[in-house]
Amino acid sequence: MRLTRWLATACLAAAPFAIAPPLAAQPLRVALEFDPAPLDPATDGSYTNRVVTTVMCDSLIDLTPDLQFVPQLATSWEWSADKLSLTVKLRPGVNFQDGTPFDAAGMVANIMRYKNVAYSIRKAEMAAITGAEVIDPLTLRISLSRPFAPLVMLLANRVGTPYSPKIIDLPRGEIEAKPVCAGPFSFKSRLAQDNITLERFPGYWNAQAIKLPGVVFRTVTDSNIRKVDLMGGGLEIAQKISPTDAGSIAANPKLRLAKSPSLGFVPIEFNVGNGKAADTPLGRDARVRRAFSLAIDREALNQVAFDGQYVPSNQFEAPGSTFFHPGFPVPKRDLAAARKLLAEAGVSRVSFTLRIGTDPLDAQVAQIVQSMVAEAGFDMKIVIQDSAALVSATRSGDFEASMLLWSGRADPDGNAPIWLTSKGFTNWGQYLNPKIDELFTQGATATTTAERLPFYRQATEIFLQDQPHVILYHWSMLWGLSQKVQGFKGRPDGLWRPENLSLSN
Repeated sequence: MRLTRWLATACLAAAPFAIAPPLAAQPLRVALEFDPAPLDPATDGSYTNRVVTTVMCDSLIDLTPDLQFVPQLATSWEWSADKLSLTVKLRPGVNFQDGTPFDAAGMVANIMRYKNVAYSIRKAEMAAITGAEVIDPLTLRISLSRPFAPLVMLLANRVGTPYSPKIIDLPRGEIEAKPVCAGPFSFKSRLAQDNITLERFPGYWNAQAIKLPGVVFRTVTDSNIRKVDLMGGGLEIAQKISPTDAGSIAANPKLRLAKSPSLGFVPIEFNVGNGKAADTPLGRDARVRRAFSLAIDREALNQVAFDGQYVPSNQFEAPGSTFFHPGFPVPKRDLAAARKLLAEAGVSRVSFTLRIGTDPLDAQVAQIVQSMVAEAGFDMKIVIQDSAALVSATRSGDFEASMLLWSGRADPDGNAPIWLTSKGFTNWGQYLNPKIDELFTQGATATTTAERLPFYRQATEIFLQDQPHVILYHWSMLWGLSQKVQGFKGRPDGLWRPENLSLSN
């Protein structure tokens, strides 16, 4: 995505005495597919957290449905001539939901918290940031150790989401129990494994665009129950509709299906260097991993498991997108080539265990893959674990292969590098290749797409040769909507904003 030297545009703050729009009679009811972790951008890494906090909180920069970066709490940003700092102008007249004014000092405090607090998981992605300083009450400057184009993307994500300065120095548990940000809906209550309730914040700077009195997020892990509740009128929005339910929802006159191409993908990560579990044919030999990839018919997988709704893929970037390498299209299944690679590696049968999550769709995918790869010489056992146990086992090296997911980022630095670089926070298989590290560092240093593209494509070529992961597909974002929902605009990252969203009678 092209980053211009000066991205700006002034969006005037709402007049302090503007007449608020008529509110819907009831809160918007939304079903999430799993219970969010605590709502703190310093610690959360889950997709459902971002669904909630994107509705509740503003960030410095927003992302449009067509993946353009636009002002939100910031009104403009400008790179220095040497690209080693970014100056950000802030929107006037903004308050946090506890009444604290939003200013440069508060934003700087948030950035430094995400970078420095002991429990923050943002540190790795913020490694290029050396500091932030107040220039004036509505201007701050972020300093870098090297040019780092993905900074704009970070400011459109958790790093750019400020919490009230009154709470950020509190103990972690207190922040999580009562999150306070600068956005359209205040946190009201939470019942674990059940619901999160938000209520309209009347002091929101853009209050006239908010037409809902509140939002209730319910945790409904079973996709069929999400569909039934939507059809029965107990929900207005169901997140992550099963692709096999898409047709029936689209055909229901009381419902509507919203679909968006997704940035998100599902990789199988192999343990290639994290402890004793890496000492297997899969862990030791890239030819075995490439054989595994060639044994999978991705198009058939898409048709059988997803009714053709998803996008077969083999790279961290979606096919057809800017940073997808067209020289390496999604491969056709080739059992002969797979068996030849295994023979070259000196093995005929490869036994291993694949860990997966509890989503029934994941189990179906794993079983289809199990059947396909068996024909090439792979004996794959499947172990199902809840998400916390799956992540814990994979992170600790107690795995041979794990099927995971990533919701995707608009900037390529938020996709492949986190899985492939030596310090990538999801590189749990401990794949190490100094050349990959060098290429991604160079790609992040350049600030135009034309300059960045060669580095990411070279990295893709190395990745597909070493194959420490096998990408199966990019999913499509599928939302089930009541016909009452007006103004819904889903984004490829799976998120949506509440501005101008309403419920009709």
